[in-house]
Amino acid sequence: MEQRKKPKKSISSCGEFPQTRVLIVTAVSAEKDAIIQALHNDPRFEVLVGGVGSVVAAVNTTRALAEAEYSLVISAGIGGGFPSKAEVGSLVVGTQIIAADLGAETPDGFNNLETLGFGFTRIQTDSTLVERITKALLEAQLPVHAGPVLTVSTVTGTTETARELTARIEGASAEAMEGFGVGCAALNRGLPVLEIRAISNLVGPRDRSAWRIKDALGILEAACEVLVEVL
Repeated sequence: MEQRKKPKKSISSCGEFPQTRVLIVTAVSAEKDAIIQALHNDPRFEVLVGGVGSVVAAVNTTRALAEAEYSLVISAGIGGGFPSKAEVGSLVVGTQIIAADLGAETPDGFNNLETLGFGFTRIQTDSTLVERITKALLEAQLPVHAGPVLTVSTVTGTTETARELTARIEGASAEAMEGFGVGCAALNRGLPVLEIRAISNLVGPRDRSAWRIKDALGILEAACEVLVEVL
């Protein structure tokens, strides 16, 4: 995707309202409600339900960014955590946003778009901002890990797929369905992007009875209370 040539607002301006406006994009209303609860009507933040999946999230984020000026875009919500990286009830701040299944299967294994020569599958987040937010979450005594967040079109449901992803993508920490689409929309406007996931379940065999969605929404709310102080 060709990035639009547009002056970027500095990350360092965060917290200097009215220059800073942050767009937070969720997949569903329950995530939005948790975040809204944490923001306490702070006028710097707008929260959008972008829909489930990378494509619809990209379309709705692009529309929102065309209608108003923002200086930072955040894809936020619940997601799956990779064992040994992010346990249920913890947070992941994305160091990269990776379209994990965008590519081609071959007899020798999976080839991403970079290997195929067709484009990109990785969006680098701002390391200084990631470090600052991660540090603030730790100081608030919230369990958090910084690492790559994978965007998938099909949620992982087997041990085999989980192992394949962790073997192929170094440091894979969380999995969700919208981050790469939100990230592409932000890149198109020349804006920085982050992804924050609250872990409701482990990546692997699908077991809805083991999901802790309420707990994940609670820690998502707690994380966004910290964001208000950091940004």
